[in-house]
Amino acid sequence: MALQTLRGLGLLLETDARLPSVASLIAGEPVSGSWWSHAFAQKIFTVLGQFADHRDVMFTKLISGKVTLVHRRLWPEILAIGTARAPWQMKGLSKSARNLLEMIDEQGSLRIDQIVWPKSVTGKPGEAARELEKKLLIHAGQFHTETGAHAKLVESWEAWAYSIGSPVGTMRLEKAMQKMEERVRKLNEQFAAKARLPWL
Repeated sequence: MALQTLRGLGLLLETDARLPSVASLIAGEPVSGSWWSHAFAQKIFTVLGQFADHRDVMFTKLISGKVTLVHRRLWPEILAIGTARAPWQMKGLSKSARNLLEMIDEQGSLRIDQIVWPKSVTGKPGEAARELEKKLLIHAGQFHTETGAHAKLVESWEAWAYSIGSPVGTMRLEKAMQKMEERVRKLNEQFAAKARLPWL
């Protein structure tokens, strides 16, 4: 059911009190706050894991700074926006975020737990990664290490697109932003929500 909803809407939040989300679809009711304490937490976790492995689903922090699942058909829009390096993306970035972005640009992808962080840079790599994610400057994903621990992989959008065989540069930035704004506007109208995109 969750996959069918994602296919239909193109976007699905991990959790949200108003907009369609994986948590609310599994729970059968709106889930406000953390879904980890919900009675269906294990089922929600399982379904999110299945989505993470699905070839048509990408996770990114698109709507209201929250984890958003994006269907494959909207990837050209995300790639156009993510690779733009527009003023709203670069303005106000901390020194640590800029440092991490440079490292990702040079290497394509990095594991947060393996980064050699310069002593001259304050802030932690994880914090810098979250800052870049909220500006859609990178793709980030969780995976299990050899020891079974969780780790984060951060990638340039170009590296991510190459790894999954998706072309970059197939859509103009203005058109991509327009389409995403229209989609979120319709969701807000349909579900009486106040979702926002990072550039608005």
